[in-house]
Amino acid sequence: MKKWEQVLAKPDQSIYDVMNIIDRSAAQIALVVDDENKLLGTVTDGDIRRGLLSKIAMDSSIREVMNKSPKTITKNTKESQIYKMLVNEGLKILPIINENNALIDVKTIEDIHPVVERSNSVVLMAGGLGTRLMPLTENTPKPLLKVGDKPILEIIIENFISHNFTNFYISVNYHAEQIKNYFGDGREWGCNIQYIEESKRLGTAGGLSLIPKIHSESMIIMNGDLLTKANFSKLIDFHEEHEATATMCVREYHETIPYGVIQSKNHKFLGVEEKPTFRYLVNAGVYVLSPKAIQYIPDNEFYDMPTLFEKLNEKQKETCVFPIHEYWLDIGQLKDYEKANVEFYEVFE
Repeated sequence: MKKWEQVLAKPDQSIYDVMNIIDRSAAQIALVVDDENKLLGTVTDGDIRRGLLSKIAMDSSIREVMNKSPKTITKNTKESQIYKMLVNEGLKILPIINENNALIDVKTIEDIHPVVERSNSVVLMAGGLGTRLMPLTENTPKPLLKVGDKPILEIIIENFISHNFTNFYISVNYHAEQIKNYFGDGREWGCNIQYIEESKRLGTAGGLSLIPKIHSESMIIMNGDLLTKANFSKLIDFHEEHEATATMCVREYHETIPYGVIQSKNHKFLGVEEKPTFRYLVNAGVYVLSPKAIQYIPDNEFYDMPTLFEKLNEKQKETCVFPIHEYWLDIGQLKDYEKANVEFYEVFE
């Protein structure tokens, strides 16, 4: 791995700061070292996601979530053994240390094994009317509105391609021909694009019933008005690791009560908590569905994703949540669109 020094972190840095280091790393990892460069632990986006699910705050020390007993190798370890460790342990990186436990280099699976394209299909929901962005969407579908110098949907597709996904379905309705004329069959982007023609509004899940039922792999479904730097390969890996029927991506949402909250029991005053902050996990508009989940979607009827997840729970199917800690923005209103244009070059260029 080149420039591995860029993924070093100190144990007292906050989770938020180390998250930024991970997001800049192709290997999606941070290596925690002390002042003498001794390896103290490693942090992956999975470690951070588990911390978020355990209600650990983003301003906490990275010590709270790091793996304090990471797998390591020495410089004399044979490449065949390294590859075996990476594959058998499900690792993407192995730190190389010397006899003093000081970090001297790292080895990634990409160093000894080429990147393989993901065969999973990606379904992008791009058929909405975009009424909250009128008049911008009066003659242009929202997915073709430009952020920076590219349409929203093009940014989304290129981001998936960067994670080695090349098979796309785009669900279209409003101004469908504009979207189809712009992207065609995807050849210009080095991918394959097919279209789901919705003659009526089918919700966030209903359109999936129109896809030919020939898929044997899980597929990602994403709203076509989202910008995110989520690691979609990690998402698929998470879904498969948990043998899930369906996985919903979630975001942490903070709400601060602008008053002192009174604690009481019957008529007795117990105390007051000034302006407390509550943390929730909210739907992020990105999902993974296994083929058996599609079977529960009615044909050509309005059906949304939350309803599908509730149905799967009723049937006692495995449903999971996957926290997105990376950049995420739902372009639902004009202020969101303006924000996206301000942040685009910093986040996506």
